[in-house]
Amino acid sequence: MSTRIALLGAESSGKTALSQALAKALAGRGLSVELVPELLRQWCLDAGRTPRPDEQDGIARAHADTIAAADARAPDLLLADTTPLMVAVYSDLLFGDRALYPFALEHQRSYALTLVMGLDLPWVADGILRDGPQVQAPVDALVRAALERAGLPYQVVYGRGPARLARAERALRALPAIADRLGALPDARATRWRCACDGDAVCEHRLFRHLTER
Repeated sequence: MSTRIALLGAESSGKTALSQALAKALAGRGLSVELVPELLRQWCLDAGRTPRPDEQDGIARAHADTIAAADARAPDLLLADTTPLMVAVYSDLLFGDRALYPFALEHQRSYALTLVMGLDLPWVADGILRDGPQVQAPVDALVRAALERAGLPYQVVYGRGPARLARAERALRALPAIADRLGALPDARATRWRCACDGDAVCEHRLFRHLTER
């Protein structure tokens, strides 16, 4: 099985940009990388609407199947630009339906590392795909609560552009399967803040304040 990395977070929190940057950077270090994009996003684009409550389960399972197919190609690293857990979170938030959590959290256990996006980036509209900045905090809270309820560790990443990429790469260094293949970290100045608090509010507030003052 490949080493699986999941990127989770609220809308407009930088998941896709970071997953693409990570894929490029890690491939440049000689690792074979499969990047699985968010199926829910593509579903909405194809249908021209957001899914109904009865369609959530099928989307979550199709996303898991797509990830499994990519994993079968045995890359060194599989990067998932969200997982079925995000479908479960939106099903909970929008419809009050928590039925998808058991499946989504069991799937989430297959990841060696889960990166949760910090909410320090400006919100950007994207048509029907985004509801508005007011949903970021509730989605973020539901993602963290689900992971913590299941006892699944995660790492929060902040920063813009190269700074966020460098912090994500630092988190990957905790994975023995790939740590010795990552080489030198880019620009140490972008990585001098290290957060091992995994969501501690006080620590994150300190980190966020540091980023906004830079």
